[in-house]
Amino acid sequence: MPPSLAPLPKAAPQITEVIANTLRAEILQGLLKSNLPLRQDEIAERFGVSKIPVREALYQLKAEGLVTFFPNRGAVVAALSSAEVDEIYAMRIALETLALRRAIPHLTIANLTQAEALLDAIDQEKAVAQWGELNWEFHALLYQPANLPRLMEWVRILHINVARYLVIFLVGLEYQATSQREHRAILEACRQGQTDIAVTLLEEHLQAAANKLVAFLQQRAS
Repeated sequence: MPPSLAPLPKAAPQITEVIANTLRAEILQGLLKSNLPLRQDEIAERFGVSKIPVREALYQLKAEGLVTFFPNRGAVVAALSSAEVDEIYAMRIALETLALRRAIPHLTIANLTQAEALLDAIDQEKAVAQWGELNWEFHALLYQPANLPRLMEWVRILHINVARYLVIFLVGLEYQATSQREHRAILEACRQGQTDIAVTLLEEHLQAAANKLVAFLQQRAS
């Protein structure tokens, strides 16, 4: 095989995952801001590794929509436009309402009890950075019985794309209390087996979040 076509060396998966997980958490917590350059040499020095696992971690985050690559500029933390957010939430509504509709007939008492415990944990959690993760766990728990693994992977990626803005919602826009009321209404409809009501409430919940984020980004861009 000609040298130019030889495959690039691969990094140990665990090293790549550590770097990706760390950078992802820092982006979602707002520690790494939109459009911030992510210089491979600096990241490699930080973790004491070569550039190979750094590059692989950055490409993993690119696939999740958190990192963008520009020619002659390298990787930066991805920024979302209001139009992109509108599209992401349109996709989330379509996929998540389908997942919930399929899941409700298969939800167990254990599922519902665990979902209630997650909402209680959100109420008690003081670290804003953890709210997004708990929010995802709640939604994922309700959808999991649908047994749609490919759909769930897309939902996870779409959630990650907008999760960093939950910090803005929950603090700057005082969204947590409203979001929790909506969560509990969805959960109660699931508990009662009221599929159409639960799906409608979920759609309204996601659309409300979309409207707030789109308005926020439009205002910031003006």
